[in-house]
Amino acid sequence: MLIRITRSLQISESDLEETFVTASGPGGQNVNKVASAVHLRFNLAANTTLPEHVKAKLAQLAGWRLTKDGVVIIQAEQYRDQPRNREDARERLFALIREAAVVPKVRRPTKPTKGSQTRRQDAKSKRGDVKRLRRDKDF
Repeated sequence: MLIRITRSLQISESDLEETFVTASGPGGQNVNKVASAVHLRFNLAANTTLPEHVKAKLAQLAGWRLTKDGVVIIQAEQYRDQPRNREDARERLFALIREAAVVPKVRRPTKPTKGSQTRRQDAKSKRGDVKRLRRDKDF
């Protein structure tokens, strides 16, 4: 089954591996009994559905969450129940992939117009005049 990330990007359900562990934090005595935290593993190196430029950007964005083997690990233990943590981990991974898929806008350098250059020079000379008038005349 394919999971749609954006209109053009999708990943396979089999690319995701979830492990449930006991969480630290809220939950009282229940926290010791129930495996509510989720470790979501996404094998980026073995993935074939994402384009190479997206994979490279995702590896950069993942930072410390990327292992040496090329696996992105998302840990979710914010909520007390397993389904909400599972959904949180998946959404965080999908948000990371969406961010990696954004192509930055190319900046084209431009020259200032002649009028803007003239206005800048005029403003500088006016400011210099103001400062000159403030000076003490008796040195």
